[in-house]
Amino acid sequence: MESVKDEVMVASAAARRGGAWAKCRNLPRSQRLRVGGCAGFVVLLTLLFIRPLTRLILYAAGSNLDSYIVLIPFITAYLLYLQRGRPSTPYCTSIGGTVAMGGIGIVALGAAIKWHGGLNVNDGLSLMALAFVSFVTAGGFLFFGSKWMASNVFPVAFLIFMVPLPDAAVSWLEKASVLASTESAALFFNLTGTPLARQGTTLELPGIVLQVAQECSGIHSSWVLFIASLLASHLFLRTRWRKAVLVACTIPLGILRNGLRIAVIGLLCVHVGPHMIDSPIHHRGGPLFFALSLIPLFLLLWWLRRQEQQLTLLG
Repeated sequence: MESVKDEVMVASAAARRGGAWAKCRNLPRSQRLRVGGCAGFVVLLTLLFIRPLTRLILYAAGSNLDSYIVLIPFITAYLLYLQRGRPSTPYCTSIGGTVAMGGIGIVALGAAIKWHGGLNVNDGLSLMALAFVSFVTAGGFLFFGSKWMASNVFPVAFLIFMVPLPDAAVSWLEKASVLASTESAALFFNLTGTPLARQGTTLELPGIVLQVAQECSGIHSSWVLFIASLLASHLFLRTRWRKAVLVACTIPLGILRNGLRIAVIGLLCVHVGPHMIDSPIHHRGGPLFFALSLIPLFLLLWWLRRQEQQLTLLG
């Protein structure tokens, strides 16, 4: 029975792949040419941007904040692959969309070239990545049209996460996160009955003084949590307000997670010893607390999805 079941699963998978290939072959010749033209356009564009894209990959791989960037094109490709079973819209050319996105790409590329010497690495790569993503989107409008782009708006828009956050935005988010995390940590200290004197972002505890610096903002974990919530809401939820609830909850969740981490470090310093400020939970504990923050996020996702399923059954 197991072997029969395995054969059925293999045959089913092959049928799906064959169906997708057959669907592509059954397209009118003009539309097949558009598909091939778009693929060639993306390949040519990638070759033209190969140097800045290589620099972006190397920069992201060594960055504490932007390491997720290398995954974005693969996630986008997978999301587009999931769309293959939907009824296809006739391909056409959207002049307005092509000109608008191409214009953004030209402006971003021109700014990157003009201010090349005056920009730091991050902001220079941000402009180059924005130009690349804009040109790719312009190609979508050129070869497939506005209706196809509208039906695939999330996968296409998801490419924007290839663009590193500009330094000014990172600085603002870090400062806001530091203030919010300090408030959150103070709440946890009060809940545990720990004596606390606070002055701005400085927390005075028995035997130690903690300074919540921008390096403690947890911006990387919060940003990745935000992206993960967007992806999960698109894949598993249908109603817009439930998607908005899931994504919005990542903001207080990120603040509470970071406040909890600060509180745990502070409590260890108080009850174990000040040397715990240099413990692994301080310097390498980020992934652990990020994993803990995924638990309430997935529970909320499960509850929202279950609500949708129950309403579908009742309807």
